[in-house]
Amino acid sequence: MEVIGDATLYLGDCEEILPDIGFVDAVVTDPPYPDYLVDLYGEADINFINQFECRKFIFWSAKSDFPLNYSAIHIWDKKTGCGSEYERIFEINGNKQYKVFRYYLINSEVSAKYTNDVWTGHPSQKPIKLIEKIILMFDKSINIIFDPYMGSGTTGVASINLGKKFIGIEREQKYFDIACKRIEQAERQGDLFMQKNNHEQLKLNINK
Repeated sequence: MEVIGDATLYLGDCEEILPDIGFVDAVVTDPPYPDYLVDLYGEADINFINQFECRKFIFWSAKSDFPLNYSAIHIWDKKTGCGSEYERIFEINGNKQYKVFRYYLINSEVSAKYTNDVWTGHPSQKPIKLIEKIILMFDKSINIIFDPYMGSGTTGVASINLGKKFIGIEREQKYFDIACKRIEQAERQGDLFMQKNNHEQLKLNINK
């Protein structure tokens, strides 16, 4: 387990670590899809997510059946220029109206630079701005975001950027290490931002 500021990160299988998680306000996650890279990641059984009675956003394949009950289906339009390339985002215990999120696919250094993002090398990386948009849909009382399939830490970075606490689980050492570095950097940037604001506020108070 790594604790980095407001983030608590676990390396291992999510179902084995779940008893240590405790209370969370919301789940935002991108589990392995049943029709994508199955040889590499296997097929995830996400039924355990039902034990969390909070609001949830779960990314899922455009083609495969979703195994859980849900309140709305949102669309991530990847803006690839290749027709209707998209993924679905299932919302649970939330709104019933669907939304379309239009954010460019991040799959290379070039696409990441174009959208002011970073390329981590993860095969199913999500745009940081897309995850931030989802988190901003939550009520302000939502403070602890959980991602049991953390990958390279995009949900964690988005949570820290928006002043939320984050709990993440990742089973691959490579991506766990990347997530730790990204979240640590987000924490540092947040600290620098607060220091700058405090310094500017101090100057204003002195000049009054």
